[in-house]
Amino acid sequence: MMRYAVGAFGVLLIAIGGRLLWAGGELSEVAVWLAGAIVLHDGLIAPFVLTAGLLVASVPARGLIRGVLIVAGALTAIALPPLLAPVRRNPSVLPLDYPRNWLLAMAAIAIATALILTARALRGRRPHRPSWLRTPRLHRHR
Repeated sequence: MMRYAVGAFGVLLIAIGGRLLWAGGELSEVAVWLAGAIVLHDGLIAPFVLTAGLLVASVPARGLIRGVLIVAGALTAIALPPLLAPVRRNPSVLPLDYPRNWLLAMAAIAIATALILTARALRGRRPHRPSWLRTPRLHRHR
């Protein structure tokens, strides 16, 4: 039931966006932006994610590393507009030091990851997985 409610809400938002675009949006600009998003995703992001996944596949802590890469990638995607914005003379437009703050966030992610890996190594075992996450073992009856 929840799936249908969320789906209906998504369709409603698409309809609202379409109506707003039709009423006053620049269709050609939106088309160029969407085409650029497709090219960026299929030409750069997807190959990078697949390559990173292949490289991490044999690492013992691959779950943690994949999670860290997802968090760092999402944070970078959100931070790209201010990071790539040209320097402006008006300091109130982009008032913060976004490159420095992005680097601090990346450092915090790296430090947290290192602490988790160190704690796991000191414990000498893999993290405890709740029973509902464990893969069921199939026993063959003779």
